[in-house]
This record gives sequence, structure tokens and C-alpha cells, in this order.
Amino acid sequence: MNRRLRFALFGNTFQAKKSTSVQKLLVLLEERKAEILIDQQLYDFLTKDMQISVHPTELITGNDFQADVVVSMGGDGTFLEAARRVGDKEIPILGVNMGRLGFLADFSPEDISLAINHIYAGGIRTEPRCVLELEYSQGSPMGYPFALNEVAVLKRDNSSMISIRVDINGEYLTTYQADGLIINTPTGSTGYALSVGGPVMTPESQVIGMVPVAPHSLNARPITLCDDMEVSLTVESRSHNFLVAIDGRSESCQEGVRLTIRKADHHIYVVKRPDGSFFRTLRTKLMWGTDVRIDS
Repeated sequence: MNRRLRFALFGNTFQAKKSTSVQKLLVLLEERKAEILIDQQLYDFLTKDMQISVHPTELITGNDFQADVVVSMGGDGTFLEAARRVGDKEIPILGVNMGRLGFLADFSPEDISLAINHIYAGGIRTEPRCVLELEYSQGSPMGYPFALNEVAVLKRDNSSMISIRVDINGEYLTTYQADGLIINTPTGSTGYALSVGGPVMTPESQVIGMVPVAPHSLNARPITLCDDMEVSLTVESRSHNFLVAIDGRSESCQEGVRLTIRKADHHIYVVKRPDGSFFRTLRTKLMWGTDVRIDS
């Protein structure tokens, strides 16, 4: 490949011991004479806190940037932040897992050379991931209104459970009495939704999930919907407000505001290992089929 590629680098700024992996990536990209864009916060961390010499082509201070590949150095939280910054630009995101579990960050630090070689050989493999869009009946979300994982409505602090009326495509479904409700994508099915009993969905599934959080009724169960359906939520709370979490970014919302959640018009493209398999990831990350019992 003759053209100079542009790589935009985002990373976790709280993992000093793992900065060597960032250095390794920078050396590889400099050897390829790539254009290197670095997020301002990561640049400050590397140069000021870690005293590492870094010579980027450009610093990224907002979301107005263009690149051929985005590299996320961290866990899935870092990947979600990188996806937020990418937005609808459809730049493929390569996740290097510096954390523990990591479903989105598919490459380990040891795989960095492999990943860069495949990109330059034209062997990059990406998966399009569905994104959810949130809309308020009054006003608009304070932050980024798109979610790669999930949109959740939750009770505030130690307040009583909230009442959540759910309408699907304008038709009344039910009213949950619960601590909250999660609307998740297939990507988000292995995140928050999984921890409260939601089903695992394969990434290519054209569905969205709806999972109650600590419902008061024993017959309240998760439900899977077609991803072209529109979900409307109306929440009542004793405190007259509640939390809305978009991929973990929370904000307060006033009672009486109706939330509408639908599939967005764009996708996030995740760079996958050449030999990657979602089912292998389930076996290794979640230890499916592993007998953890210890013989006495």
C-alpha cells in the first residue's frame, strides 16, 4: 500500500504500566510512515505524566477528525468512548484490550504487530454494529444521543422503584415496576444487559433487547424485538426524576418526558481478528463449558 494511512489513537489515561503497548504501536506506525493523530488527553498523559516522547501529525481535541483507522487502547469502556468520537463517520475501530474482559476490544497487546500488518496488507476485517438513537419528547439528551451498547432508564440513588410504561410502535406493551429498564443492541447483550439476565445475541442479529432491572413482578421477563421497531418509554417516579444512561453516561431526566429509542441510520465498524469467532470469544471470555469445580 503506497498511500500514507491516517491512524487516530485513543487510550485509557489511567493505566501507566501499560503505556509500553502504546509506545510499541507508535513505533510500528512511525516505521510505516503513517500519519498519527492522538487524542489530546492521551497525548498529555503520555508526554507529561509518562515522560514519553511523542510526535503526532495532529492532535484531536473534539470529534472533527478524519482517519483511515481508529485505534482504541484500553478496555470496552475506552472503545465505547472512541465509538462516540467516531460517530457517523464510519471509520473502522481497532480495539486493543488493555483491560480484563473485552468483547469489543478484540486484539491483545501482543497482537498489535499482527493487526497493523493485516491493515497494510489490505486484510482488514470489520463487522458493522447496530447503534441506537435516543430522542426526548421535550428537549434533547444533554450528551451524545447514540448508544453502541444500550440505553437504560434507572431509578436515582436509593429512591423507590420507578414505573416504566412501554409502547412498541405505538402499541402499549406493559408497565414495569422495577429499578430500571435496559434497551440494548446485540453488541450490548454481553454488557450491562447480560449482568441482569438478558440473553446473549450474536453481533449480526437484527434485533434489540429489552431487559428489566430488578422487576417487582416475577413474571416480568426480557423480550427481543426486531431492530426496526420503535420503543417509547414513559417513566413515573416518587422523586419526579430518574436517570438515563447512554452507554454508561448518565444524566437526570424529568418525569413526564417520553423517551423514544430507535435504530440509528449509521453503524459502528469494529475491526476483528482474521481468525476471530464470536462463539470462541464466548467460550474464552465467559468460560462457557469450563468446569470450575474443585475436587475436595
